[in-house]
Amino acid sequence: MDMAMPLLTPARRRGIEILDDPSKDPALAVRSLRDVSLANRLFGGRRAMLRALEVLIARGLAETSRADRALRRRTPTSQISLTLLDVGTGLADIPLAAMKDAHQKGFRLDTIGFEVSPDIARAAEPSCTWAMVGDAMHLPFADRSVDFVTCSQVLHHFDGPAADALLRECTRVARIGVVVGELRRSWMAVAGLWASSYLLGFHPVSRHDGIVSILRGYTVSELRQLVRRATGARVSVRRQLGWRVTATWTTASVRE
Repeated sequence: MDMAMPLLTPARRRGIEILDDPSKDPALAVRSLRDVSLANRLFGGRRAMLRALEVLIARGLAETSRADRALRRRTPTSQISLTLLDVGTGLADIPLAAMKDAHQKGFRLDTIGFEVSPDIARAAEPSCTWAMVGDAMHLPFADRSVDFVTCSQVLHHFDGPAADALLRECTRVARIGVVVGELRRSWMAVAGLWASSYLLGFHPVSRHDGIVSILRGYTVSELRQLVRRATGARVSVRRQLGWRVTATWTTASVRE
């Protein structure tokens, strides 16, 4: 059961985000995404994703260790290389943080920042190993071809069959597992973003779209139900600090 007080949780709204319009100035989109990256750093979005990803990375490192024992060899941790695909990467702040975290822990993490916009993908290039452009509904990767897939604050842009398709595509290409991060819908989150956006100098478009994004967000139970319906996975959904919620599942838990 979701622990949020009903009076503090508005009904989910569809809303219209200004930057959902592909005709908008790409420079404005990049400017707004800088605000998103700052909000991720200050209010817990980045921390929530890394915390959820830790579970899957531990699994990946354990699998490497088991394979080594079966082959009677030992791969130094510094030589282990894993891969992460970040769908809807924005300016790739989450892949960059994940790469730095992996480096500190002594292994390599190659990251792919995936975006629908060529302009945003170009802006993301310095922060990930590779930046790619394409359709998240039809990811150009083979089944189980990357170790981890992350998707932060993207799911709320889709509803119904499109949301299901996105989750299935993320699951299809992941070898080990998937982490989806979302905003946790709350009037307190709306008020917090509205007030802090002025203090931090957010662009008015960032303020508008951020509030719409929160009202498009999910409660724990809603996100759990959506992932289960779309993928059949045994999913772990957790409330995180900063009005965030994460869903984590392994491909091994998915019903065929």
